[in-house]
Amino acid sequence: MDQTTYRTSRGASRLGPGLALAAVATVVLLGVSRLVAPLTNGALSPLVLALVAGAVLGSALGRLVPRGARAARLAEQVGPGTDWTARTVLRAGVVLLGLQLSIPDVLALGWRGIAVVVITVTGTFAAILGLGRLLRVPRATALLVATGFSICGAAAVSAMTSVLERDPRAGAAPARLRDDVAAALALVTVYGTVAIFVLPALAGAIGLDDHQAGLWIGASVQEVAQVVAAAGTVSAAALATATVTKLARVVLLAPLVAGAGALLTRRAALTAAPGDDLVPESPEGGTTARSRRAPLVPGFVLGFLVAVLVRSTGLLPDVVTDTAQQLTTVLFVAAMFALGTGVDVSRLARTARRPLLLGALGTVVVTGIALAAVLLLAP
Repeated sequence: MDQTTYRTSRGASRLGPGLALAAVATVVLLGVSRLVAPLTNGALSPLVLALVAGAVLGSALGRLVPRGARAARLAEQVGPGTDWTARTVLRAGVVLLGLQLSIPDVLALGWRGIAVVVITVTGTFAAILGLGRLLRVPRATALLVATGFSICGAAAVSAMTSVLERDPRAGAAPARLRDDVAAALALVTVYGTVAIFVLPALAGAIGLDDHQAGLWIGASVQEVAQVVAAAGTVSAAALATATVTKLARVVLLAPLVAGAGALLTRRAALTAAPGDDLVPESPEGGTTARSRRAPLVPGFVLGFLVAVLVRSTGLLPDVVTDTAQQLTTVLFVAAMFALGTGVDVSRLARTARRPLLLGALGTVVVTGIALAAVLLLAP
């Protein structure tokens, strides 16, 4: 056996237990999600369910480790595989997410609809970051909440997580970063679920027509499933408008992530020692100084853009796009479960008050900005 083959075999053996655990958990969680979907009206995302399941398992292992060598060995064995899943599989899911987006569909909204989306996304993102500073919410948490609320919930939080790993201040504490991700995803779930029941009622009370209601819901509700659940109670026309509007928000994921990555890379370069070039990732998830410079735009973001362009050609058959959509969900569920295994639930509970308030204010901000934009631009 040559050296390369030996290293490959050794790497596979290290990742194997964690990958197997993530695979089994994904199958189980997708099944459970289908069972509970009718009971929750689609409000409970399988991604968040996976994160909760992973956090429960990870916390249980964390409590058992001090009590016995067997539990410690189990945690050590699954760690490399779950870490790899939380990073690499997650990024593959973001790339495939691009196959759900078609630029012609987004352009069909017209300049008014696109303007509503742009105003809502940029205004919400900036406002939540500002509120985070006022509330003294940790910078990483505020950035993740701002991204999740302004763009597309769990998928956006996942994409921004990889950007935060490029930041030395976040990368130095991967456990804390996982807690930040868990908090952001919890807020997306809680307040997105509230929006399912509140926004359709408010749309009727305000007197919005179906097109306006669809624009409002699509521009302000976080998860795609939540958008479908909310707009579907208004009308089929509102659902169609809301779905396309939501996809238009997702298109903005790439420039937002790229911009945040460029800013963090610049800040890291200013704080680095002279002569050091920053590399975005170390095997442990941090940022290290090496001889090559970090790319301005993460590779998976470029892959996302390429996927959007491919879908926009209209050449892909429906069976391919449908399969890609299902595979995207599978990958995100696996990644969220793996990410959850590293979450410290007890610490998250102790530090959740300010993020919870930030989520409440962020909900008011995103719905308020979107409603104002709809009333002004799509009367």
